[in-house]
Amino acid sequence: MIDDKKILVTGATGFVGSYLVRLLLQKGYKIRGLKRSTSKFELLSDIKDQIDWVDVDINDVVGLEDAFEGITHVCHCAASISFHPRDVQEMHKTNVGGTATVVNLCLYKNVQKLIHVSSIAALGRSTDRLDLDEKCQWIQSKDNSNYAITKHLAEQEVWRGAAEGLATVIVSPSVVVGSRTWNDGMSGFFKKIDTGLKLYPSGQSGFVDVRDVVVFMEKMIQADFSAERYILNAVNIPHREFFNAIAGALDVAPPSIKVGPFLAELAWRVEWLKEKLLGTVPLVTKESARASVSKYRYHNEKSLSVPGFQYYPFDQTILDTAQQYLEAKKDGFTPRVLSFS
Repeated sequence: MIDDKKILVTGATGFVGSYLVRLLLQKGYKIRGLKRSTSKFELLSDIKDQIDWVDVDINDVVGLEDAFEGITHVCHCAASISFHPRDVQEMHKTNVGGTATVVNLCLYKNVQKLIHVSSIAALGRSTDRLDLDEKCQWIQSKDNSNYAITKHLAEQEVWRGAAEGLATVIVSPSVVVGSRTWNDGMSGFFKKIDTGLKLYPSGQSGFVDVRDVVVFMEKMIQADFSAERYILNAVNIPHREFFNAIAGALDVAPPSIKVGPFLAELAWRVEWLKEKLLGTVPLVTKESARASVSKYRYHNEKSLSVPGFQYYPFDQTILDTAQQYLEAKKDGFTPRVLSFS
C-alpha cells in the first residue's frame, strides 16, 4: 500500500532524484527530500511545495538522524560525479562515507528497505571483460576511474547493510539520458551538437532513459525481495550512433570527425597542460578521454524479468528530449522535464 509508506530521497534536487520525486508524488507517496542549502529547484520548481524538505549534508549524522524519523523507505540518489583528480577526496566523502552513513541510519531507524542508485561503472572495467552483467565481480584494473572505485566501495557499504539485516536493492544505470538543464550531462550534447560539434568518440556504451531508472526504482519500493542488483540499460550503441540520432532529431549535421584512442590520449594531455599553465578547466581528463573510446556491453535481461517493467524505446527518448531542447532554445534554455505519460 502506498499510503503507509513515507519515502526519503537523498539528492532529491539532482537529475535522477528530481525525476524520482516527481514520479512518486504522482503515484501518491509522501516524500521527504534531502538537499544542500545551496541546491537549486530547477527541475522541481512546479512541485517543490509538495515535498517535506530537509537541508542537510549527506555526512551530517545528527542532521540526518532527524531526517530519518518516520521514514519507511530510502532512495539513495545523492552522489558526486567527476573525472578530475582534484575531486577524488570529495567523491570518497560523498559516495562512500555518505552511503555508509545512510546504511547505518537505515539500520538504526529500522527502515524497511534501501534502494541505492549505483552505476555500471561499479561493475569494474577491464579490456579483458567487455561484456558485463549482474554476476560480474569487481576487478582491480587501470580502466576503473576514481568515480567507479568510489561507487564500488559505496556498494560494499550497501551489501554490509544487507548482511546486517537491511532489505536492499541496488540499481546500476548505464549512461542516463533525458531533459534537464542544457549544459550538463548527456543533455548537454543536444546543445553542443546543435551548435556545431564536429567530433565524436569511437567508443560504445549503454544508455537508458531517466524515466526508466525511476520507474524501476518505484517498482523496487513495492517489491518484497531484497539483496538484489539490477543493471538498467535500454540499448548498447556506439557513441557515433548516439550523436547521429541527436543530430537527426535536431535536423542538423552530425559530428563527422572520429576521435580514436590516439587522439583521445593527445587531447587529455593537451588539456592537462593548459590547466597547469593557464588555469583553465579541462574539457577532457585522462579518465573521461579513455572512457569515451572504450567499448563495453551491458546486459538488461534481469531487469526485464521484473513483472510489468519495460524500457522506453530509446529512439523516442532522443526525440522527446530533442523536442524539449528545441522548445527551451526559444526561451533562453530553461530546464525541461520529460513527461511520464
